[in-house]
Amino acid sequence: MKLANVILVTAVAFGAGAGGYALAQKDPKVGVTVNDPIGPKPDPTRVTVTEAKDLKCSGTPGKQEMCILYGDPSKPGPYSVIYKWYPGNFSKPHFHNNERWAYIISGTWWVSSSSVYDERTTYPVRAGAVAVDKINGIHWDGARAGEKEPAVLLLSGIGPNTNQSVDEHGKPSGPPR
Repeated sequence: MKLANVILVTAVAFGAGAGGYALAQKDPKVGVTVNDPIGPKPDPTRVTVTEAKDLKCSGTPGKQEMCILYGDPSKPGPYSVIYKWYPGNFSKPHFHNNERWAYIISGTWWVSSSSVYDERTTYPVRAGAVAVDKINGIHWDGARAGEKEPAVLLLSGIGPNTNQSVDEHGKPSGPPR
């Protein structure tokens, strides 16, 4: 067979194969929109869903809130929580016994690694950024007054997680909590 014929046969075969593939993708179940009826809630033995109204949250609305998404920071194992820092509210200098990873969902999270509480030393960490609280790394955080929205972050780690307050010299102050 001549090279030209081989190329022609290959092109025809490839075209038929590609056309068959494209036809296989014409499935009536593909291309639904938000206007179509919704499907059933997933089988909880395969996928669990917790509706927003059922999240377990603690803290003070308007100041700082924490909602547990998965696990429990006070118990052994992985956990994920949502923190909301409302404008004008901060934690005090402290550190944790485990590393924690934060993804800033919205707003601006203001962070300092100083052992002295002075809001002028906070650095803006904006939505879309990732920050890591290092093991025993002194820090404190919140949202500066004047922000238009709370700082909302997804924070994950391995528990149990403790919070140890420190004095101005970075020395532990009081019992861990």
